[in-house]
Amino acid sequence: MKVIINGQPITTDRPMTILEAARICDIHIPTLCYHAKLGVAGNCGICVVEVAGSANPVLACETEITEGMEIVTDSARVKALRERRLREILSSHPNDCLTCFRSQGDCQLQDLVYQLGIDMDTVTFRSQAQMVDKDLSSPSLLRDMNKCIKCGRCVAVCDQVQGIGALGYVRHGAEEIIDTVSGLPIAETSCIYCGQCINVCPVGAITENLSIYQFTKAVADPDMTVLVQIAPAVKVALGEEFKLPAGTDVSGKLVTALRLLGVDKVFNTDFSADLTIMEEGTEFLGRLNNSGQLPMITSCCPSWVKFAEQNYPQLLPHLSSCKSPQQMFGAIAKTFYAQKENLNPGKICVVSVMPCVTKKFEASRPEMARDGIREVDIVLTTRELAKLIRLNKINFNQLADGDFDYDLGFATGAGTIFGVTGGVMEAAVRTISEVITGTQREKIEFMPVRGLAGVKEAEITLNGQTLRLAVVSGARNAARIMEQIKDGSSPYHFIEVMGCPGGCIAGGGQPLPVMSTEIQNRARGLYAIDEGKAVRKSHENPAIKAVYEQFLTEPNGHLAHELLHTHYTDRSNISKGGTNDDCSENKRQACAG
Repeated sequence: MKVIINGQPITTDRPMTILEAARICDIHIPTLCYHAKLGVAGNCGICVVEVAGSANPVLACETEITEGMEIVTDSARVKALRERRLREILSSHPNDCLTCFRSQGDCQLQDLVYQLGIDMDTVTFRSQAQMVDKDLSSPSLLRDMNKCIKCGRCVAVCDQVQGIGALGYVRHGAEEIIDTVSGLPIAETSCIYCGQCINVCPVGAITENLSIYQFTKAVADPDMTVLVQIAPAVKVALGEEFKLPAGTDVSGKLVTALRLLGVDKVFNTDFSADLTIMEEGTEFLGRLNNSGQLPMITSCCPSWVKFAEQNYPQLLPHLSSCKSPQQMFGAIAKTFYAQKENLNPGKICVVSVMPCVTKKFEASRPEMARDGIREVDIVLTTRELAKLIRLNKINFNQLADGDFDYDLGFATGAGTIFGVTGGVMEAAVRTISEVITGTQREKIEFMPVRGLAGVKEAEITLNGQTLRLAVVSGARNAARIMEQIKDGSSPYHFIEVMGCPGGCIAGGGQPLPVMSTEIQNRARGLYAIDEGKAVRKSHENPAIKAVYEQFLTEPNGHLAHELLHTHYTDRSNISKGGTNDDCSENKRQACAG
């Protein structure tokens, strides 16, 4: 087909919309509700264009091109229609850009105002009297539906991509709004706090529950020792906030920036990822050799754990009893490290920098505390740390590279690849295969589990025994795997599950926009870090060996179980419209192991 857009001929051999055709030749058509990962929405009316022979303008996002079509995207009529529609959207929006977390280049509504040349002094915004209360029920998410423009992106990603369906269009008097489908606060719904809704929201209607103030207060306290851990996916994404290409390793600059922000020590979550492999790998081998509950499923991702607790409580014994790397770090920091440095655990503040908003929920879980002391005190997303760096006028790109503090900072390449789907499984295979065979692997990379596919399968034969493995990312895919286990048809021995499609690199706390190209480049960045490491297997990490020799004694030993393992909670009442309070203590189920 041949079409003409703004006088420019375009030829294509496949069906596509006007919007897609325009993007091929770099003709900009503004959008709000459309998202490349979610497809057609047609809700906002911003992408109107004129088509020769058509009396009325059409929406570029949903109108298919036809042979000979002539399209105009920037006529006076089109511009007037877009401005009118944008003013309608703004009239039901609060005028609080100065205090909005999304105001620094992350708000697509604000960007459109500038692009279309709207004079803000001529806009009538929603009055304070018309505002509804914010939903602060979740430790992970903050919902301010005063800012919602009803684009439907959050509804689509929650339902179509994740299969959760916590959000939807509901009637509110005479008006149709987006809300939780039950009408309950988000903490009392089936939401798993993955934050994928944040990643697609074009405004600030859904954001992370901010912890910036708590961090600032902690570093200002002279009696508090502030220890920071940085997750692997953060290191290849934070640079995007400062105009660096996605996948750029900014580990060294991160360390320097955090020291300038006033923290005492900067450590590496990759270290505790190595520790997780030692515990989880040993647990798997114990189940394999002693007729334990198989398949065993990883427990690193708190969104996935919450999903399992809500939807498959009867299958919780299949989850590894290991805490996540975040929580293992906190447990070791406030025991082993505190003893070593003669520090009062009650005066240690552990701060996590994570690509994930669910980590805030995980840190708040009752079982993630010991003797009244929380393992992790504050969780910052990648975006929150970027904001802190900007607020403190730190010229990030000009920073010299710093080094992680050693004791809880030395990490292997295996710990680094935890940040991408398949990374936990590959790290586990590197260690498990050598433990079983007693010989070193000739090729350290385990390619069958790499890539961003939602479900990947692999087999590995060790000493004549074939282990069947699966790697899953995204809650909808996780449900498919759990149904297999439920009906007894699962062929696997070991399964890795991540709640976010693509893994932590696409987490709900990462720089925006979280698009396919950025996700792919972040994955490449993590694998490049792994390849550059001198030590690439968790069991060869000298810092991990020291923790066992000086403190834990052995993987899966008594002290390791006390500090590094956990139990899970039957939250099935939540998925049926109940609340966290309905999950009574006697419904808790300890994991096998």
